[in-house]
Amino acid sequence: MNLSTKYLGLELKNPIIVGASNLVTDLETIKKLEEAGAAAIVYKSLFEEQIHLENLEMNQTMDGINERHAEMSSGISDTFDSGPDDFLLRFAEVKKAMSIPLIASLNAIYDDTWEVYAKKLQDAGADALELNFYNNPKDFEMEGRSIINAELDIIEIVKKAVSIPVSIKLSPFYTNPLYTFNEMDRKGVDGFVLFNRLFHPDINIYLEKLGSPYNLSSEYDSRLPLRYVGLLYDNINADICANRGVYTGEDVIKMILAGANVVEVVSTIYKHGPKQITKMLEDIEIWMANKQYETLDEFRGNVSKKNIKDPFAYRRAQYVDVLMKSTEIIRDYPI
Repeated sequence: MNLSTKYLGLELKNPIIVGASNLVTDLETIKKLEEAGAAAIVYKSLFEEQIHLENLEMNQTMDGINERHAEMSSGISDTFDSGPDDFLLRFAEVKKAMSIPLIASLNAIYDDTWEVYAKKLQDAGADALELNFYNNPKDFEMEGRSIINAELDIIEIVKKAVSIPVSIKLSPFYTNPLYTFNEMDRKGVDGFVLFNRLFHPDINIYLEKLGSPYNLSSEYDSRLPLRYVGLLYDNINADICANRGVYTGEDVIKMILAGANVVEVVSTIYKHGPKQITKMLEDIEIWMANKQYETLDEFRGNVSKKNIKDPFAYRRAQYVDVLMKSTEIIRDYPI
């Protein structure tokens, strides 16, 4: 049984990558993840706020932080304990201690920051880069096209600045995500990570204050990336990584059937520990044995839009399918 796959030009022993989070800052935990079977690790993101606001207290920076995504809202005080130089030093130390690929995650704002720190992360030993794109709607005058143009410019800048592979981690909040993926693909992006797990505020009704909860993804969150993986398969040159709601070996199998090269997992590790990776890999092997598959390529994309008979299956976004199969649903889920 061969679970190996290729992603961003990297030869991986299996399709399970541990995504960026607070889990991947402690070397002891990283070693446990590696021993459990992780094929690669995305190191916790380097944020622009670390670079420009490293000496400020937390209460001076929360307004800016509230416009960022979920990864940053967890353990943020730890992130601000040290600046980018310490971050890069720790990154290099972790890289030296690992035997699997280490991917650097960068979440910046300004063009020069993307370029300078992409180079610094490459110099620190990163095997690849994951650029974290997210624009929080806050300007009534800014057109969507201008946001996309800025991101395309960043891709060009970073691709020229480094020689290692570059992937883009995106939100699904584009008018036409497929068109955006296609434009970025033409710029030479090596991979897409679908999708960001975004920070969403909550309100404490007793204190009448805005809060910043850290919400893990749920199993149902995998449906959105699954749709776009199935649509993108064999339509772009870049590799595809599914992220969000991947909890089990079955979830990994679904993503590969849709066309993914790899998946990133975080929430399932928080809930079940590093041993969950071992369990997921075992479940994939059992399924492959039952199906008589020897490699992932034998079933990759088998249930993508390209390879299924129903031309509308991946395009349905409303409840027409439910209406057309109402009798069947009532039978399977009686009230």
